Amino acid sequence: MSSLRELWDQATAADQRVGDFVAAQEAAANEQPLVAVRRKMQDMLAAFRESAQTGISDGGSSPSGLTGGDALRMRDAAPHFLNGYAWRAATLGMGIAEANAKMRRIVACPTAGSCGILPAVLLTLAERLGSSDDDILRALFTAAGVGDVIAKNAMIAGAVGGCQAECGTAIAMAGAAGIELCNGTTEQMDHAVALGLKNVLGLVCDPVGGLVEVPCVKRNAFHAVHALVAIELALAGVKSAIPADEVISAMAEIGHMMPKSLRERSEAGLATTPTGKVWARKIREQ
Repeated sequence: MSSLRELWDQATAADQRVGDFVAAQEAAANEQPLVAVRRKMQDMLAAFRESAQTGISDGGSSPSGLTGGDALRMRDAAPHFLNGYAWRAATLGMGIAEANAKMRRIVACPTAGSCGILPAVLLTLAERLGSSDDDILRALFTAAGVGDVIAKNAMIAGAVGGCQAECGTAIAMAGAAGIELCNGTTEQMDHAVALGLKNVLGLVCDPVGGLVEVPCVKRNAFHAVHALVAIELALAGVKSAIPADEVISAMAEIGHMMPKSLRERSEAGLATTPTGKVWARKIREQ
């Protein structure tokens, strides 16, 4: 699909849910039976669950020493202000990102740096709603359709467009997928994508020591909750003044305007703070 509007309209014209439409298109494009495409997505769902369990259970540090153990701390703590499901999403988002930092198996969705956002949202919502695997798979195909459109019209790599491209795309994918899981409409999907993505426009990629750990791991916690807010707003009938496709175009424009030093090069921002430089030296000396 060349745009989200085209995706929504074609799914509607085919009288299919968006996730089912995307799965059918994927099968046709790859000349594979639908069951094979669904089986591959089922494998990804299994990896989501594995990385979530690993991430919140392992209290050890990453090889660099930069991150590790915070998801376990969250798991064992009592929430103070977040409700149980927002707290759960934040914990899972951080845990899955920690699993990535520890070289565990994850699914890049769309990238390793943003790998915790989509699974954290879907696993949390599925727990809340009692969703079946079929429901979750449909939502994952919806997320894939959204990610594909963003990749075609903007970017999904921090090295190209900053962290708005990584975490922003993950938020957008999670927003549409969450609406799918909640049996929402394509209009609500569009607003969830737009609301979630436009509020991280301009987010830079400034990893300390060149590693996908600081600030990346904790961004996954924050942005999992961010995606839930976008879903809640859209379900409540809150609308974005700017359509999702135009927000994606704005992200592309901003990404191309962003200085190279703030696009995953560790040449500015948090990476060049005094403490960031100390960590970078420690990492180089390991």
